[in-house]
Amino acid sequence: MALNKQHQVYQNNAVNTASGGELTLMLYNGCIKFIKKAIKDMEAENHEAKNTNIQKAQNIIQELMITLDPEVEISKQILPLYDYMLFQLKEGNIKNDAAKLEDVLAMAVEFRDTWKQVILKTRQKQFTQGANI
Repeated sequence: MALNKQHQVYQNNAVNTASGGELTLMLYNGCIKFIKKAIKDMEAENHEAKNTNIQKAQNIIQELMITLDPEVEISKQILPLYDYMLFQLKEGNIKNDAAKLEDVLAMAVEFRDTWKQVILKTRQKQFTQGANI
């Protein structure tokens, strides 16, 4: 039980000290985790857990949508993809269609991996600039 509490404290500290980019990465990772759980729940015919995990993934995507800056061109390109992901999750949930969830999972993984690269390149650039000062 104490270990569980320590883990929760660690997670809270990780969230509270994370940069905006790291928080976005955490959101993508959470979305991926909940979609994977929903797929397993679907296979196990655990409809209540499937529904809960899909709703958690949908909530994360909605949060990602809110954080988009409408003034930035890439946001205008990403928003329809997030809309599509939400639609596919809803359809997958209603129709019990794992393929629709797999589609969203693949997109979330691609977004996450791309975001990881952005963070790494940003850190490298900051490190290089810091070394030149």
